[in-house]
Amino acid sequence: MSTSTTAKYPVWLLALFVGMLALGTDEFVISGILPEVADDLGVSLGSAGQLVTAFAFAFALGAPVLAFLTDRLDRKKLLTAGLLVFALANVAVAISDSFVLTLVLRIVAGLAAAVVSPTCMAIAGMAAPEGRNGRYLAVVTAGLTVALFTGVPFGSFLGHAISWRATFGLIALVSAVVLVLCHFLAPAVPGGTTTGLAARLAPVRNPRVLFLVLAMFLSGCGGLMFYNYLGGIFTAQLDASATQITVALLIVGLVGVLAVFFGGTLTDKTGPRRAAATILGGHCLALGGLAVYLSTTASGVTLAIFVLVGVWSVFAWALSPVMQAGIMTASPEQPMLAMSLGISGLYGGSAVGAAVGGYLLDQHGPSMIPVVGTVFLAVAVVSAVLGTRPVTATPPVTEPAPAQKPAV
Repeated sequence: MSTSTTAKYPVWLLALFVGMLALGTDEFVISGILPEVADDLGVSLGSAGQLVTAFAFAFALGAPVLAFLTDRLDRKKLLTAGLLVFALANVAVAISDSFVLTLVLRIVAGLAAAVVSPTCMAIAGMAAPEGRNGRYLAVVTAGLTVALFTGVPFGSFLGHAISWRATFGLIALVSAVVLVLCHFLAPAVPGGTTTGLAARLAPVRNPRVLFLVLAMFLSGCGGLMFYNYLGGIFTAQLDASATQITVALLIVGLVGVLAVFFGGTLTDKTGPRRAAATILGGHCLALGGLAVYLSTTASGVTLAIFVLVGVWSVFAWALSPVMQAGIMTASPEQPMLAMSLGISGLYGGSAVGAAVGGYLLDQHGPSMIPVVGTVFLAVAVVSAVLGTRPVTATPPVTEPAPAQKPAV
């Protein structure tokens, strides 16, 4: 790393970036090694997919509750404790021979991630120099996106080449290294004033926020359901090799990084309403195209499926900045509270999508996953349009002028 880069960003911030990369890898890597996990633990592909459900539900439900309970704790101590639990949970997953135990450990890892992720963002934002809060936060949040084209494909390759257990062992090792770096280098950031639960959930009373959270939930149900079962779909429907699955995941990750910036630029230029309709509409059409292709293709991996996956990735990963901008616009008085609900909605949708996808994979075949996902996204488009509708100003009520008495 160059001297200028080191001067621009401190080592502790880069450690937070790597920590978020490990979290992103842990969340999504199962999609690429699902067949190996299912075979080793002696369960079906659909049942193994519930490991994704467990992690996502724990994150979605745990994030607001744990944030409320730990609000007054020092952020640095909270981060190191969360990383310790996260690393130990992944070590335990790597040596577990029981599916039920592995499922419980994925819940523990999801709860730990629900502590680590917002704490990383809090430290980055509060410890940033004056005027650089946004850039520091961007470095941290970029770790999740970069995981898509580095950690997830490499973890998938490692799982195929050695063992899926080696993948989780490496995630634990990286988390332990980040823990040590943060313990010695990260700044101490004091906790805040405890916020009441009623105040935290206040944006739910806003109908526009509610519609946008529902849109994010449905997007998680549809889009992330397809991504979580991408490896299983390629294996069961297309008889794909491990290398072909890794290539597909790499395409998703590389396109996804560019898509994040595309979504942000589109929002700035057209506004949240048009951007949401464009991205969610494109997401629905792209997944629908994949549904048609998989429904009419018996087996074999062709260039067309990689192109379709790439197009889908554009809209799938451009979604987050578009929806976040819409939620901030809908709730300018409490944007952070509203955005936290949106994130929980997305993770909750991912969990439901993983559960539904597992059922579809076992009972109706892999080609039904994008079909049902397209239906979820179609409803999400309507919900997003309702959530971003312009607010109609209520005209002021004027008192009627008193009637003049006729002159006598």
